[in-house]
Amino acid sequence: MTNSRIAIATMPEQIQRCHLVMRELRPVFQEAEQFVERVLRQQKEGYLLAFLESDGDVCAVAGYRFLESLFSGKFLYVDDLVTRESDRSRGFGGELLDWLIEQAREQGCENLELDSGVQRFDAHRFYFSKRMSISSYHFRIKIEPKE
Repeated sequence: MTNSRIAIATMPEQIQRCHLVMRELRPVFQEAEQFVERVLRQQKEGYLLAFLESDGDVCAVAGYRFLESLFSGKFLYVDDLVTRESDRSRGFGGELLDWLIEQAREQGCENLELDSGVQRFDAHRFYFSKRMSISSYHFRIKIEPKE
């Protein structure tokens, strides 16, 4: 692997550098400004945006937060985890996930958890290869606004 480093994006310029990679997972964010605005708003609620940079390029991005629940205890929840398509199978996703696991360990978490769309078979193979297991179903109901 090339020379890589992982950092947390805190400044708008750093967040914007993550946009094109994150857009591959979250295509709703076509505009960088919209993405930066959302991340800055979520950061006020504990969201963290980590990025793996190699040779000056952002290659993988992870959005995460530390939470606590009766069911899981203290845990690190991964909202978003994506490697740039042109960099997949180069080990960047694994390096970033290992880094997240270490962050969870350092913060005294009992678990690292994430949800993955049922259609994301390649991602599921990756998670299984990292010794993750399916522990529950995630249910959703769309809330329509009052008229």
